[in-house]
Amino acid sequence: MHDMPDLFESAKAVLVMNDRGSYTQPAHGLYPHQWLWDSCFIAIGLRHIDIERAKMELVSLLRGQWHNGMLPNIIFRDDAQYRTDRNIWRSWINPTAPDHVSTTGITQPPVLAEAIVQIGKGMAWPERRSWYRQMYPALLAYHQWLYNERDPHHEGLVLQIHPWETGLDNTPPWMAEMHQHQMSLWVRVVERTHLDSIVSLFRRDTRTVPMDERFSTIEAISLFDIQRRLRRKAYDINKILDHGLFAIEDLAFNSMFIRANSHLRSIAKSLKEELPEELVDHMELTEKAFEQLWDPTSSQYYSRDFVTHRLLKEPSIATLLPLYAGSVSPERAAQLVKLIENEYAFGPAFPIPSVPVNSFWYNPRLYWQGPSWVNMNWLIIDGLERYGYKDHAAILRETTLEMVDKGGPYEYFDPRDGSGAGAANFSWTAALAIDLLKR
Repeated sequence: MHDMPDLFESAKAVLVMNDRGSYTQPAHGLYPHQWLWDSCFIAIGLRHIDIERAKMELVSLLRGQWHNGMLPNIIFRDDAQYRTDRNIWRSWINPTAPDHVSTTGITQPPVLAEAIVQIGKGMAWPERRSWYRQMYPALLAYHQWLYNERDPHHEGLVLQIHPWETGLDNTPPWMAEMHQHQMSLWVRVVERTHLDSIVSLFRRDTRTVPMDERFSTIEAISLFDIQRRLRRKAYDINKILDHGLFAIEDLAFNSMFIRANSHLRSIAKSLKEELPEELVDHMELTEKAFEQLWDPTSSQYYSRDFVTHRLLKEPSIATLLPLYAGSVSPERAAQLVKLIENEYAFGPAFPIPSVPVNSFWYNPRLYWQGPSWVNMNWLIIDGLERYGYKDHAAILRETTLEMVDKGGPYEYFDPRDGSGAGAANFSWTAALAIDLLKR
């Protein structure tokens, strides 16, 4: 199974096609810029082909780092044709934005540490040490920023201010909250008067991807409205939180952050660097606070409203990411594994669906509301292995590779038959398939 020479070569071809010199775009047309977590996953695959190019993929992310330590989810290309993208965000209105590039004003899941460590694995120690040394200051600043800005009450969990920050853009917990509490009056008027059918004519994403595989136009308008409100506050977290805007302690984000913290610890240790005491305290608090997201009734973890601490009990693939975090007890891990084994939850023919099959939200070809994603499978495989579920990990690796081999390197896949959906020739799908082949 692992000797899929055709898959390796076709995946490699996708990365070559999407290479923009110092970084790799996620997909031609729909995603022309550099995305934070995309580049991290891409680098994990690239290390098997060209380790110097893999390093460059991550180094190029640092040019977008804000002076306060934030890593933005997108660094925009500076071609004239992308002026609109840059102007929608106007990152320069915040004094801590970088000087020579335009970015967004929000972040994305902190998988940079994972990518740094994966690249380091392929190096002899002296070379690895200089690689860690090169990346350490920026990585440390990013983790400190997450705590300084996104855990204002020092409770341990970090909050997100837009669904795009979770990477799971239209994931049910956020969409349910948005529909109930966050839709502006004007967006509701557009919805009631069916003006969204006119707006949908101007959508760029649906020119390349079928409408029924992307979020609704009303949701798209509302997401841009929330983004505009953040821009009006110049991406200043104090002003944003003063106005009680959208703020959720996202389960997926915090799971990835816990794992990133453990990588940061090991990087610091290998460099004989002392992490700041305050940061170490914060990291320990995060692992304790994380258990507050557990719901004993349904035996799973959920995201939480930042202000009210209400658990947002809409199940999604985030439920399984505590396996990747690695901080939860073996007993709780076992309960999560049961959900993967259950064909009515997360165990259809081509797992792992982004929401369980038995959820009200489940739609097998709709973005983050049903399709299987290779990056989520990669994270869960990694967690399963560390919790000792070697067989589960091996099976998930096989079905993931089969899905990409059969369906092509698409953005996401229909969990019923493994057919591809979303953008074609998607970079992280190709990169992570290479990594799974080489493991």
